[in-house]
Amino acid sequence: MSPLHCSHPRCRRGAAVVFHARVAVILLVLTAGSAPGRADDNTLRNAGGLSWTKTVVEPKFRAEGIAAADVDKDGKVDLLIGDLWYRAPDWKPREIRAVGDYGDGLRSYSEAMTVWADDVNGDGWVDQIVIGFPGKACLWYENPGEGVASAGHWKEHVAWPSACNETPLYVDLFDTGRRVLVMGTQPEGQERMGQMAWFAPGSDPTQLWTMNPISPPSAEGREIPGTFRFAHGLGVADLDGDGRKDVLCNGGWWRQPEQGQQAQGPWEFHPFNFGVNCADMLTEDIDGDGKLDVICTSAHQFGIWAFRQLAPTRFERIDLFPNLLSETHAVHHIDLNGDGLRDFITGKRFWSHGTSEPGSDQPATLYWFEARKTASGGIAYTPHRIDDASGVGTQFWVGDLNDDGLIDIAVANKKGVFLFTSRAQVNADGR
Repeated sequence: MSPLHCSHPRCRRGAAVVFHARVAVILLVLTAGSAPGRADDNTLRNAGGLSWTKTVVEPKFRAEGIAAADVDKDGKVDLLIGDLWYRAPDWKPREIRAVGDYGDGLRSYSEAMTVWADDVNGDGWVDQIVIGFPGKACLWYENPGEGVASAGHWKEHVAWPSACNETPLYVDLFDTGRRVLVMGTQPEGQERMGQMAWFAPGSDPTQLWTMNPISPPSAEGREIPGTFRFAHGLGVADLDGDGRKDVLCNGGWWRQPEQGQQAQGPWEFHPFNFGVNCADMLTEDIDGDGKLDVICTSAHQFGIWAFRQLAPTRFERIDLFPNLLSETHAVHHIDLNGDGLRDFITGKRFWSHGTSEPGSDQPATLYWFEARKTASGGIAYTPHRIDDASGVGTQFWVGDLNDDGLIDIAVANKKGVFLFTSRAQVNADGR
């Protein structure tokens, strides 16, 4: 099975508790807007017609990023969180590197803010890519191959010494079928300097990856938005409809040149203020006018909003869910219910800055937002609560974990490590 990421074709609450090995599997039932309750037939439901089984993989703060892939080639998809990988189906942890103690997360952070799985060196085994604290190095860990389940720690390599922006992306930027790393980077010791770039391994992936500029480097009096270590907001989409994916940040967007990955110089930049401290930036034609609009969530405040595109450099803000939840530090955009429309998934990043942020005392909720066509041809969203004791981290994973054609969700954060497995909806007649 190949490494899993958001490439699926379509890209609740509390009752019985069953313990399988060391993992608590919790059956959840949720109807949006209603109090938690148990369905008589033990199915998991909400008003959007989706069902979920929640698995508490580990109730301990280990990471705020997570990936999923078949690490040991046994045909089952495992979970990776930086220090550890959890082998399916019993989710017993195995060490990738020395395991840290990150406390309860109130005043502490992990060394895995973002995690991806990919075969970096082309040997047929899934490796792990990790960014720890913002501004630190992007590392990748080489899967030892045969016997990985008992092989001990994986060999560590530095992909790039400075990984900046709290929403780095590992995406297929050029529609080649290969993902590249998109993020800011800073010169050592220069906190007010930065550059946006994309990175890919060269002929020897154990050496530093190749840096390809998207922006010019900062200069005195010319800051480059989105490139500092604690910058927020990053997205990839064909914003101007020319067939090439552009790069968005909270201060504007870079148009991908016709030369694509062969381009030698910086991309053309279009400044616009998409809001302070965005997280992942999504695009959707929400008003049906044929132009992509930009959807943003708030990494450290309340609010989910959109910017309706009037022209490539003119946007109009629309508040979608100003008070539903706060600290939505990570988002995924994928068709969850198979109706051909892309829904989105987000939740609260619990204790993103301890208890200092608005709403930090509220439950760590996880939501999916159902997309529906409006009469005018646009898109409207209906929120459905999946859970209120998990939320998201700085990054999370979605995809088909168990090959049943349904989208599942894996989360790691200060509450622990969780898996939400989709289940086919059961009708009243049992079908």
